[in-house]
This record gives sequence, structure tokens and C-alpha cells, in this order.
Amino acid sequence: MASAPDSLETRLQTVKHIILVLSGKGGVGKSSVSTQLALSLCNAGHKVGVLDIDLCGPSIPRMLGVDNQQVRQASAGWVPVYIDGEAQRLCCMSIAFLLPNKEASVVWRGPKKTAMIRQFLSDVCWGDLDYLVIDTPPGTSDEHMAVVEYLKAANPDGAVLVTTPQNVALADVRKELNFCRQVDLPILGVIENMSGYVCPHCTECTNIFSSGGGEAMAKEFEVPFLGRVPIDPTVTHLFESTPAPGQLSLMERFAASNLATVFNAIAAKLPR
Repeated sequence: MASAPDSLETRLQTVKHIILVLSGKGGVGKSSVSTQLALSLCNAGHKVGVLDIDLCGPSIPRMLGVDNQQVRQASAGWVPVYIDGEAQRLCCMSIAFLLPNKEASVVWRGPKKTAMIRQFLSDVCWGDLDYLVIDTPPGTSDEHMAVVEYLKAANPDGAVLVTTPQNVALADVRKELNFCRQVDLPILGVIENMSGYVCPHCTECTNIFSSGGGEAMAKEFEVPFLGRVPIDPTVTHLFESTPAPGQLSLMERFAASNLATVFNAIAAKLPR
């Protein structure tokens, strides 16, 4: 029987690019950014997987509209949940699929969390992927150290850091930047999320939380600035609503949204 690191390395050999989405602070829209990055990459013709390792607050299945699904066990391991049916170009894995109900809480200590992350990386049948986007919890704790350690053999491309313009968020993301440098995880760039509010009636953008803090921080640390993402209520509704049979798919509806252009430009800056 192969050791855990060998199994993990073998499993991820068919994944071309691995990107972690990090933030030192909760509530900055990290999972929303992960979801929209995945949708943009998929709409650009890539095969994409999303791994949700926010074990205590998994939200990726809800945003992708598959929170009522369950993973299947095959002879080769867990089969992730596919968002686009038979096309199988976008899939995700989350602990939310393994819980008895949506309200169940995960009350685990560090060792059990790290074991779960290792299992997600080594036991899920990701198949041939162009990108694996890993959505992480806020902070620099057990989950972050575990995923970085387990991914070393797979040579991940690096991290995308998410912040909002306010100083309180920027201070925490600075810590995340330093964490990446301490563990030798390349920094692909910074995204300034919630950078303004797009009126659903006139599409005018108002800087309710100020703007430019993320770009200034990126310049200070000499890392790429990937772009600003405003708050758009129509996209929030997109992730909260379930399409009726016969309606456009989530990927099609996102492609027609105001933020698709923003995320297409960000996705184009990621490694190819």
C-alpha cells in the first residue's frame, strides 16, 4: 500500500495548476472569489475543480447550487460533485457533502482537520484538471499549514490573497502575506474585493468602503495586483437562487453577469 504522500502526489499528477485562495480575515468574500474564479476559468474552456477546506464553515456547495448533493464512493476513491452534469468541466468537493444535514456543526481539533484535508487531496478522483482552486478558511492555522505541507510534492502555483479596502482587513492580509513567505508559497497576487457597490438600477459604482487599499498593499509588498471587485447584488442573487428546469445554467448566468468581465480579466492573469 502506498504511503500517504505518494498517494497524494500520484492523485494530483493529472492536475495542471493548483491555486489557493487565502485571506487573513473572515467576511472578505473569499469563497465568493473562489467560486467566481472557478466559473470564469471554466467559461474560458478549462476543466476546473474546487476544493473547500473551510471545514467549519463550508459554503462552496451552496454557492455552486449543489448543496443537496452527495459524493459517491468508487473503487478509486471519492467522486466529486459535478456542477454541469455530463459535461464534467466543473466539480467540487466539500465536507458539506459528508454532513448529516446542513445545520450540522464540525467540532474538530487540529489533527482530525488535517487528516480530513489529506484525505480530500489523496482520496478524491479529481481526474484531468486544468485548475484546482482551493478555498481556505480565514487565518493562518492548522488547515493552512496542513494544505501547504501536503501540497509541497505537487508544486502548487501559489496563492491568491483576498482583502477588502478597509484597514482592519488589510492588516490581517499583511499577516497572510508574511505567512506565505514563511512557508515558501508563491503569491500570485492580491484581489481587492467589495471595492465599491454597483447599483442594480443604474450600474453606477459607489465606493462605500473606500478603494485602493489592496492595490497599495500589493505595491508595498511588491506582489501583483490582480484587480478590484465591486459588490454586485445581482451576483449575490445568482448564488442564492436555484434555476428552474429549462433555465440557463449557473455558468451561463454568471457569464452574462456584470462581474464576469472583472473575473475574466483576473483569471487571465493566472498561470497557464
